[in-house]
Amino acid sequence: MSLERKCFYDYEKIADEVIRAVRDLGEKVDYVTFVPDGEPTLDKCIGKEIERIKSETNAKVAVITNSSLLFYEDVRKDIEGADYISVKVDAVDEKTWRMYNRPNGRLELGKILEGIEELSKSFRGKLTSETMISWNLNDSESSFENVGKFLSRLRLFKAYISVPIRPPAESFVLPPDEKDLVMAYDIFSGYLGKERVELLNMPEPPRFEGRGDPREWLLNVTSVHPLRYEYAIKGLSSIAEEPEKIIEDLLEREEIRKVSYGNSTFIVRSFRRASGK
Repeated sequence: MSLERKCFYDYEKIADEVIRAVRDLGEKVDYVTFVPDGEPTLDKCIGKEIERIKSETNAKVAVITNSSLLFYEDVRKDIEGADYISVKVDAVDEKTWRMYNRPNGRLELGKILEGIEELSKSFRGKLTSETMISWNLNDSESSFENVGKFLSRLRLFKAYISVPIRPPAESFVLPPDEKDLVMAYDIFSGYLGKERVELLNMPEPPRFEGRGDPREWLLNVTSVHPLRYEYAIKGLSSIAEEPEKIIEDLLEREEIRKVSYGNSTFIVRSFRRASGK
């Protein structure tokens, strides 16, 4: 894991592709969202990309960050041009944070929390937080109290509580007990008000359509997060005549895998083939 920021790609080319996609869509886009396979603020050119996209389209820009680099002033300045920022706050005590988030050893939770607070003071768009609750990791009353107290110091539009509804990186990460989820909602609401706390547990939006080349679309989506099988079929059906055949072909090529989690089947991107493992 790296903390070094770089311009990984030609930012003008990336911005131009996004601008073209927005225009080709032919309808209003709510947000162009920076949520790549990794932490978006590692991209040193993200500020230039945000500025270019906003100047050439009518779309708003959102950034979904794990908050790890917000203690850098240049990172905060780069993303302040966005209209919507989501910060991740799963825990505010060092032990739980390190066990759950498994950060780079050079990162310090105290500095990250300070960075989040500084962003909250200067950002003029919609700032939201996401706290993922997992069984036996950060589902205690004291953890909820500490996180809720910290969130109350931020200028939040919404505080979202999420649960692991997709296959996680580690098998021991499980959804919390329902009563603990209710307790989290109740405690957060006590600090923030019920109108600013919301449970985020929808696997995919009701409207779900594929775009562009069917194979590339599926690979791109599953490289960011696991996708429920029925939504993979739904998305592919909007751009391909035989969605099942596309999935089976990618499974045979070992570019994707089927994974069972809970009571659902998911499609996940497989990087073994690309790495030769």
